[in-house]
Amino acid sequence: MRKTKLGAIGMALILSLAACSSGSSTDSSGEADTRPLIATTVSPITSIAASIAGDRARVEGIVPEGTNSHTFEPSPKVAKLLSDADLILVNGLKLEDPTIKMAEANKKSDTQIVEIGTLVLPESDYIYDFSFPKEEGKPNPHLWTDPSYAIKYAGVIRDQLSSLDPENVDYYAENFATFEQQANELSAAVTADQKSVPAGNLKLLTYHDAYAYFAKNYGWTVIGAIQPDNFDDPAPSEVARLIDQVKAENVTTIFGSEVFPSAVLEEVGRATGARYEDSLRDDDLPGAPGDAEHSWLGLMKYNYRTMISGLGGTPTQLDAITVAPATSSSAVYPQ
Repeated sequence: MRKTKLGAIGMALILSLAACSSGSSTDSSGEADTRPLIATTVSPITSIAASIAGDRARVEGIVPEGTNSHTFEPSPKVAKLLSDADLILVNGLKLEDPTIKMAEANKKSDTQIVEIGTLVLPESDYIYDFSFPKEEGKPNPHLWTDPSYAIKYAGVIRDQLSSLDPENVDYYAENFATFEQQANELSAAVTADQKSVPAGNLKLLTYHDAYAYFAKNYGWTVIGAIQPDNFDDPAPSEVARLIDQVKAENVTTIFGSEVFPSAVLEEVGRATGARYEDSLRDDDLPGAPGDAEHSWLGLMKYNYRTMISGLGGTPTQLDAITVAPATSSSAVYPQ
């Protein structure tokens, strides 16, 4: 979450790193690795890209897991990755402006910067809320917490990889079909399991407005988030309002993050009697790179079953979903 301010010296370093980049790598045998290099930002996008790329392209993330992606500013060393990349995938919707600026300054002339979320979400469907007020001009960017949008992300990635690497069009199409099936199975499971939640309990008070699109499309209600647009703790008056709302709406569980602990949410829990569940995450994948659950699918399975069980339901269908990757991947996730 630490910001890095780049002055003249820092910018000179960025340009120097880009100038000496070779744009090549080696594989395990020491031979030149000629596969396309795909630079990605947040880990859910890295995971989705890896699911489509399989072993035919290299995928490397930029934003370290457990970092606040909204305030992340890339260090000068990221410039080399951006200058080497054959494709740069970002979420867009104003999530990664500093990274996009660095990419524009350092990328190869024929490398595309693709803002996936901006492509798949019509402006008429933008959601503005507590953490993303309309007057700030930044819509909620968390489309990937909704399986239907994750499928659209995967479709954009398939098309971009197919254009970049036409010899493997069929391979990317097959991987997309597999990802689409897995995402649809996840969607069907959460739709079935949420019916086990007692009537009126599908209400979310969270550490961050990460589930707005999911809630809209699956019939949940987001009653608030403990993170204003400036990402500081909310004012005491806002906390008091949330306490009153939690009591009035009989919210049984409020959801925090193990990555970003919230003393405010703990206070709300104590004041209302609601259980405080502190293990949700929106762009930090479970486990470690290489683990089966360290994927977009593993992330969303964990979040959905945690929310449903926390609100009094039984995540039977979600528990039956296998999160083992369908394709091999050597994606790089900064830690």
